[in-house]
Amino acid sequence: MIKNQWYAALSSSEVNKNQLVGVRRLGMDLVFYRDNKGEVSCLMDMCSHRGAALSKGKVVNNCNIQCPFHGLEFNGEGECQFIPANGINNQGDLTRYNVSFFKLIEKHDIIYIWYGDKDKSSDDIPFHDEIDKTFVFSEFKDHWNTHYSRAIENQLDVVHLPFVHHNTIGAGGKTLINGPKVIVSEDKKTILTSANNEVDEGQAPKKSKDCKIKSTFLKFKFPNVWLNNIADKIKVLIFFAPIDDENTILYLRFYNKITGIKLINRFIGFFGKFANLIIERQDKRVVETQRPKASSLKSNENLIYGDKPIIEYRKLRDSLQHS
Repeated sequence: MIKNQWYAALSSSEVNKNQLVGVRRLGMDLVFYRDNKGEVSCLMDMCSHRGAALSKGKVVNNCNIQCPFHGLEFNGEGECQFIPANGINNQGDLTRYNVSFFKLIEKHDIIYIWYGDKDKSSDDIPFHDEIDKTFVFSEFKDHWNTHYSRAIENQLDVVHLPFVHHNTIGAGGKTLINGPKVIVSEDKKTILTSANNEVDEGQAPKKSKDCKIKSTFLKFKFPNVWLNNIADKIKVLIFFAPIDDENTILYLRFYNKITGIKLINRFIGFFGKFANLIIERQDKRVVETQRPKASSLKSNENLIYGDKPIIEYRKLRDSLQHS
């Protein structure tokens, strides 16, 4: 994982008021909950007393988590508020029972978790400006048995299209790879590229300097949010929620504003979601076989010129990991 980053971790719809949601993210067991005011909190999912999972407990007083084992209560910042066994008038200093909590931001119907030093958190939330409130989206999630870096690289890979997706988005046998053109933002946190593939008739592939970013482009923002800009009114977004070093959940959203009526657009999105499911499963079948499960800048892989977006991703990821 890359420290000191906002990771898109959950869809907002997954956390309801006064309910506990236990999930594994970033190699940790976490519990999320939304209080009666709608605010989301996240704690380490382990009671400081005897190690029970707090996610098996309940929300009390509209804002505290109560451990299911011995009733200890914790607020949204992990501070122990009450130990029933000690008696109402004998609580004293409970700080030794505090549990770890995580800073959150909820935007774009996504719950982001700050992974790193709390005092270094920023307002730089990874999302894509191409999507605004005029769009509606449909969403599904899918578990992949691979590291999130492999899943991200797959979505930046233009070479695989005519093979993995030979009967869907890669139909036409365009196996020759021009470029691809890759643009990295000044802050080194965004990668922009696009496919410029052709049928191979013996011509030499164009170098990236001779290619342009097309209107249908791919855009990735570190650490884990990707966009396929299909058209002005159709976008596909994925955020890759890391479970641990060998597992990832892909949250895939089909955004559209094809008509001026959101109800109709939601109906269109319902079917768009299933079209994307077919394509996503084609990727999953292959990516889960890659070894090792996590990618790295230094590896035994023999990359080709068409892998330029992946090479840039690895360079930037390595730089962020060591910054």
